[in-house]
Amino acid sequence: VSLAVSQVSTSTPIPVPTPGTPVVGLAVTQDTNAIVRVAERVRPAVVSITSLQVSLDQFAQPVPEESGVGSGVIYDPNGLIITNNHVVEGADSVRVGLPDGRSFQGRIVGTDRQSDLAVVKVEATGLPYAELGDSSKLRVGEWVVAIGNALALDGGPTVTVGVVGALDRYINEGGNTLFDLIQTDAAINPGNSGGPLVNLAGQVIGINVAIARAPGAGIGFAISMNGARPVVDELARNGKITRPWLGVSLVSVSASIAEARGLPAKEGALVAQIVRTGPLARAGGRAGDIIVQVDDIPVKNVVTLLKAMAKHKVGDTVQITVARQGGRQTLSVLLEAMPN
Repeated sequence: VSLAVSQVSTSTPIPVPTPGTPVVGLAVTQDTNAIVRVAERVRPAVVSITSLQVSLDQFAQPVPEESGVGSGVIYDPNGLIITNNHVVEGADSVRVGLPDGRSFQGRIVGTDRQSDLAVVKVEATGLPYAELGDSSKLRVGEWVVAIGNALALDGGPTVTVGVVGALDRYINEGGNTLFDLIQTDAAINPGNSGGPLVNLAGQVIGINVAIARAPGAGIGFAISMNGARPVVDELARNGKITRPWLGVSLVSVSASIAEARGLPAKEGALVAQIVRTGPLARAGGRAGDIIVQVDDIPVKNVVTLLKAMAKHKVGDTVQITVARQGGRQTLSVLLEAMPN
């Protein structure tokens, strides 16, 4: 199940605490209209996105059918919209609906399965849009607002409120590891995927992507805006993301696994499989190696390795330290583009 939220700039000021200070419950109870004003600013920029797939009717004529409904947030007045990749994946076309009743044919500008982000565009100008914020300033316990098309209910987007429960979370979703996630207890429901999570300054600080599947968990996750922004920018420019790769399959190493298997390192990323013609193999890496450091960044598990690699681009040379029986070795690896 996924979630969504959104926000939009207007001329109405929103009283908020001094930047850099945590937002606490007292600030909200003293100004009960703070969330109302955030919702009024944000809600006009939250859109519904209906994915359509073409099938043939009994007369072999093409007929578009709805294959899914999600949310998105307009972040540019000229029609650029952020959503999740899984909202539009496999769609032949998309239809975008605004809370004011307008509807547009959308064009999928670009998608990225690994980050579960996508950019959609509608041909319109002067649209309500959301200001993108700085998620690095978030603090645990800060109030946040989620807005999205929950359950595809009529009457426009739904607004829910919660707090930042944790930062820098990661989950495995759809075969991918999503990291740099914001955890929140703002209520989210099917249909909310792809919308933004908003702070009380009226800024989008996350793109909601999933909820915990455990019964009664009440926990949702949003891709941090600082993590999403570079992906969104590249999708808007190029329509795709070009990432470097090492040519390996990896497994996280823990102290208990290392002890049970007699591994040469108590933490890191174990190379379970390696492509013989891949960058790491050509630099001298081999299956069974444990990657323990990338440049000067210690690697504790697969997630920390992914985060370290996200700082690099194709053509960079990185120093990767591996632990193997007999000691440690640092390999100079020239990064290449990940194959499609």
